[in-house]
Amino acid sequence: MITRVSSVGVQAADQDRAVEFYVEKLGFQKRRDEPMGPDARWIELAPPGAETVVVPFTPGLVFACDDIRATWHELSGRGVEFTEEPSEQSWGRWAQSGTRTGMSTG
Repeated sequence: MITRVSSVGVQAADQDRAVEFYVEKLGFQKRRDEPMGPDARWIELAPPGAETVVVPFTPGLVFACDDIRATWHELSGRGVEFTEEPSEQSWGRWAQSGTRTGMSTG
């Protein structure tokens, strides 16, 4: 079952400039900054105390769920097409639909 919006991706041509803007100008906290492929990073930014994070990378939306495998089965049964089945990543479990929407636990 989907429990909340986990992250919202925002277009960022320059991730360092985006981090500077959100942290220095808006007062967000940098919660995660990890390599993601050869030329990008997965960065999570949020206002203090917020559950949902902003990810300066590419547009998209990630939902959190309690049990990713069960949620994947349920949504697949409703006709949601996934480009990635649930898989284990260094930061948690992940699945992605064809609409640039993902689900994660972790």
